[in-house]
Amino acid sequence: MDKNKIKALKQICPKLDESCVEKVKERCPDLDNECLTQMDYYLVGRENFPDTPISRREYFDNEYFKLCETVIKNGKWQRNARTGKNCLTYMGAMMKFDMENTDCFPLLTTKKMAYTPMIGELLGFIRGYDNAAQFRELGCNIWDANANKSKHWLDNPNRVGEDDLGRIYGVQAREWRGLPDGFSINSNTPFKEIDQLQNVIEKIVKRIDDRRLIVSHWNPSELNQMALPPCHLLYQFGIINNTLHLCMYQRSADIPLGVPFNIASYALLLKLVAKISGLECGSFTHFLANAHIYEDQLDDLYTQLERNPRVSPELEMPEIYDLEDLETWVIPDNFKFKHYDPHPAIKFKFSK
Repeated sequence: MDKNKIKALKQICPKLDESCVEKVKERCPDLDNECLTQMDYYLVGRENFPDTPISRREYFDNEYFKLCETVIKNGKWQRNARTGKNCLTYMGAMMKFDMENTDCFPLLTTKKMAYTPMIGELLGFIRGYDNAAQFRELGCNIWDANANKSKHWLDNPNRVGEDDLGRIYGVQAREWRGLPDGFSINSNTPFKEIDQLQNVIEKIVKRIDDRRLIVSHWNPSELNQMALPPCHLLYQFGIINNTLHLCMYQRSADIPLGVPFNIASYALLLKLVAKISGLECGSFTHFLANAHIYEDQLDDLYTQLERNPRVSPELEMPEIYDLEDLETWVIPDNFKFKHYDPHPAIKFKFSK
């Protein structure tokens, strides 16, 4: 919604009430349907309204709800070959979370989120961890099964022992194997390790946006050396007028179970990089290729969609100044989500 429309709404409705939408229709007939729909979001399920309209950004669940509705309404049923389960599948979706000029953070409120493992995993990726024990030390145990219970990985000759994960996300971000300058593919020269994340952050700190601020986790030559091929495989930063933005591309997206975690993780990455680079935090845009809902998740997802979103929490971060801080002393307990009042947790089925 553009600034003129926001101004019009404030003039018409200094205090939101049930007649607000009708007032908008009567006095501003040129306001489009998107604007009126956003007004409906404000009114649903709220008993007490503040003196000024609440920014839609404070209800980040709405963006996630739109994604769920898109997949439910437009997705097609198909049987997934890897899991053997039926899933509702939609190709090519997008969400956009505008975090500019707000302290609110896109941690879903329509179900309780376990944010400590999310923070721990992100810190592990930033540090280039390749072992489930390292993630556990940061309060994240979600990699245990991939390391020690996956038959595909247990039978892989590249696995080097208990808890090993191979060259997963963070390893590619911090130690991508490339050829040194001046050497051909046929030479016997050892690989040159490329620190993609550090290179990108150095450019951001210097305010260099060459449209190449990209970190890739997808390394075709090393997919067989990973406990799990990357789902969120590439992200790109962009600087516009002293504001940092982030886009992420995800090849495979489990809507009820994985996507809420991914939203929070990359929103936090944007916040962290903006902070250490001295830039304002802008928007996180999430591109999803294969967006799917498994058949045994659908009933629980309907339960979540019936809940009214609550105001998103505020994120309180530690005082960090550079990438080294994130690599060394920062732990999940250094982060606080203020005013987080979610609905109860939902245990969605996990498809191996």
